Amino acid sequence: MQSLVPVAGDTARRLHQLVEPIHLVTYFADEPDVALFALGLRNTWDAYFAGRAAPLGRVPAEVVDAVFYNFAAGEVARHIPRVWDITTPEEAAAARQQGSAAALRRILGDLADSDTVVRAADLATKAATSAPTEGRVLYAALRTLPVPEEPVARLWHAATLLREHRGDGHNAALVAAGIGGTEAHVLHALSEGIPAEKYGRVHHLPADQLAAVVDGMRVRGLIDDSGSLSEVGRETKQQIEAVTDDLASAALAILEPGERDQLIADLEPIVAVLDAAGSR
Repeated sequence: MQSLVPVAGDTARRLHQLVEPIHLVTYFADEPDVALFALGLRNTWDAYFAGRAAPLGRVPAEVVDAVFYNFAAGEVARHIPRVWDITTPEEAAAARQQGSAAALRRILGDLADSDTVVRAADLATKAATSAPTEGRVLYAALRTLPVPEEPVARLWHAATLLREHRGDGHNAALVAAGIGGTEAHVLHALSEGIPAEKYGRVHHLPADQLAAVVDGMRVRGLIDDSGSLSEVGRETKQQIEAVTDDLASAALAILEPGERDQLIADLEPIVAVLDAAGSR
């Protein structure tokens, strides 16, 4: 049995920064939505919930809401389980992968057929299929899906596994810190200097609902009287991110140091192209 190599949290953060743009084609590019719309889904949010929740199977909205963690009350239930009257989880998962791989191939151009992509896909898959599943519901569900053979699709699949493994750990860090789903968005927005009411993930909420969340965070000392993060709020955000990095590092422990360095070196030119295109 291969021994596991401890990984520092900052390395896990760097790999996340390189993996995330690969997964983001799923939400930013047209091909994944087109593939899911071909199944009869009617809009982008139908496609989002069907595609991302597909590995969980036909579970109630309450389960998806708990796993996704940060959607406002009722948002998931507008799509789950209704999308399963239109298509199946198996069809949605396959369409999401097919569309995402097609988008990656289009954006990467000639790089898609390079040894760089093959190596990155192989090393990312090695990490992504070896992490512990305990407490990682969405990651564990994704692990039940077959690993694609085609390198570009395999790279996207591995990036998705690593991304959702980290996301499950992030949810655990939020729960441990007592930060709810909408609070997590407000905490992030304010840490970036964006007023909560202007932040894309929560700006659509009724003003009184969002104000109640902000007021509750102010009572807890996370937000100061000016509406900015307090010192406690900044420390809470930093601690959540540090715990998330530490928990994510378990996915990289299977890789030898040289393999991690190679994975980073191979991902960098891939992500440079994706970043230049906005992953779309």
